[in-house]
Amino acid sequence: MEVLDRHDTSLHEEGRFRLLVDAITDYAIYMLSPEGIVTSWNTGAQRFKGYKPSEILGEHFSRFYVEEDRAAGIPERALATALEQGRFEGEGWRQRKDGSRFWAHVVIDPIRRPSGELIGFAKITRDLTERRAAENAIRQSEEQFRRLVQGVSDYAIYMLDPNGNVSSWNSGAERIKGYRPDEIIGRHFSTFYTPEDRAAGLPETALRVACVEGRFEREGWRVRKDGTRFWASIVVDVIRGDDGDVLGFAKITRDITEKMETQRALEQAREELFQSQKMEAIGQLTGGIAHDFNNLLMAVLGSLEILKKRMPQDLSLTSLVDNAMQGAQRGAALTQRMLAFSRRQELHMEPLDVSGLVRGMMDILSRSLGPLTTIETYFPVRLPTILTDPNQLEMAILNLVVNARDAMPAGGRIVLRASEESIAAGKGPLSAGRYIRIAVIDEGEGMDAKTLEQAVTPFFTTKGVGKGTGLGLSMVQGLATQSGGRLMLKSSPGQGTTAELWFPVATVEQRTAAPADVPQPDDDAQRRLRIVAVDDDGLVLMNTTLMLEDLGHTVFEAMAGPEALDILRKELVDLVICDHAMPRMTGAQLAEAIRSEWPEMPIILATGYADLPDGDGAANLPRLGKPFSQAQLADAISRVAAQGA
Repeated sequence: MEVLDRHDTSLHEEGRFRLLVDAITDYAIYMLSPEGIVTSWNTGAQRFKGYKPSEILGEHFSRFYVEEDRAAGIPERALATALEQGRFEGEGWRQRKDGSRFWAHVVIDPIRRPSGELIGFAKITRDLTERRAAENAIRQSEEQFRRLVQGVSDYAIYMLDPNGNVSSWNSGAERIKGYRPDEIIGRHFSTFYTPEDRAAGLPETALRVACVEGRFEREGWRVRKDGTRFWASIVVDVIRGDDGDVLGFAKITRDITEKMETQRALEQAREELFQSQKMEAIGQLTGGIAHDFNNLLMAVLGSLEILKKRMPQDLSLTSLVDNAMQGAQRGAALTQRMLAFSRRQELHMEPLDVSGLVRGMMDILSRSLGPLTTIETYFPVRLPTILTDPNQLEMAILNLVVNARDAMPAGGRIVLRASEESIAAGKGPLSAGRYIRIAVIDEGEGMDAKTLEQAVTPFFTTKGVGKGTGLGLSMVQGLATQSGGRLMLKSSPGQGTTAELWFPVATVEQRTAAPADVPQPDDDAQRRLRIVAVDDDGLVLMNTTLMLEDLGHTVFEAMAGPEALDILRKELVDLVICDHAMPRMTGAQLAEAIRSEWPEMPIILATGYADLPDGDGAANLPRLGKPFSQAQLADAISRVAAQGA
């Protein structure tokens, strides 16, 4: 009571509630009878809806609703919902006296006597179309205002004295902040602020701005009695007497934590979807380019191999052919990186001990770093097994280490670390489960947020011209994704970069699966065969035919699946070699058609894609990766022939 007396001993409890509601300029606050008849009216309501008290008191509140809502019975449902659930909250179109519409946020709370008898409803409406306030002008009876404010449970509505001490407290404030009136009245409102905001002087700033500008509005973290935090929307209005002196402040606080978290989750989901769609589109484009590039390289490499075998043994000519073949082989390596990024590269998956693999790489890693850079490894003696392609993983680790070296032109320390981690459900971008994390950490220049965002985009590089293709990280990401894991990059300018490869721990079935026995070719398997070569690319088909004929085989050419089937029905054939990515009938579909008529016919699928073809039988076909050399072609034929022998 002493604190209240310092505020103004002439103000009674009802007077404070009246002043409080009168100072609220952003909300229409009024009362309804149990039947929905308007029994009080403030200036906020008059500003929003255009009616004077004499024009609206005694009228049914449904006249504020648009015609279609009245026809649908929405006003009656609003009161019924408030009675059944203790409150009604919604947004929708409302109508002013002049017929114009505005979008309103509405809260209706039932008001009852202590005995439980319904007295009426407290109704708060906010105009969300303009968000500009006008002073409340209608003063209702002191008892009505007191009941009105006390009946509002979704907003903390209370008053502060000129010094910022709490001088009134409604049920909404008690519900949101956890304090009973006797626990908080007389205490400074900075109690609700976080320690860092108090240290920054934000409570004082709020009152100062309200005094100067008439109102202060902001969002921020606030603290409940139990110490938990919530995200609040706050409005502070200054209350002045007739002489202009500050009598205190009206303060409205709303807990919008759930709304903020929902919006944040939505924004994060949108960003992740955008990134996923962007990378998927780039992957599709990259995979398509790599496929076409493979066909071109097939023509180049095949022709060069045959040319080298048939040309005169002239050193000057041989060196030119060798240079051309090296260039084509570089192109083949480039396509493999492109296919790795687009997750279309064929991986030879097998259970793998990461610690053993890295220990076996230390010599090549050390030689790759140069004299200015050192490498430190922190690997457990034994880690759980993962399932991936060991050769591709070695390339990925080497690539990350070389990137770390290049990020430290003056030299430095690289840390190579591995550990077992567990991911809980919903805790990050990976599925729940056990993982092996391989981290490559450097002390280099680091990357800003924009560079980090583009780091795995194909052909993006921060290195100088001729020092990188921009496909290294793309390849690493493709390997991790195909293996069921993920590449994660953490970096900031001047703080170095951490590149993490996450691989799921192999299941018992994956660890114990025995590799299939591969028959070894024998001398009898080297016989001359009658082969159908199928490819829709004329250049590839011509070179495949040249290589096969050079090996002594008889070749029947087909540029489409139906054409190959016609040949099989007319000729005696020992083997079919077909491309997979062909229009109308893919290689997998052709294989199924062949098996239906010639179940024992050997088939080799020539493709650079990792995706398994459709069909149970086609999934297990022997494959020949494009672009292939004559030696690889001969080896594939020998193996297939040995299986059928």
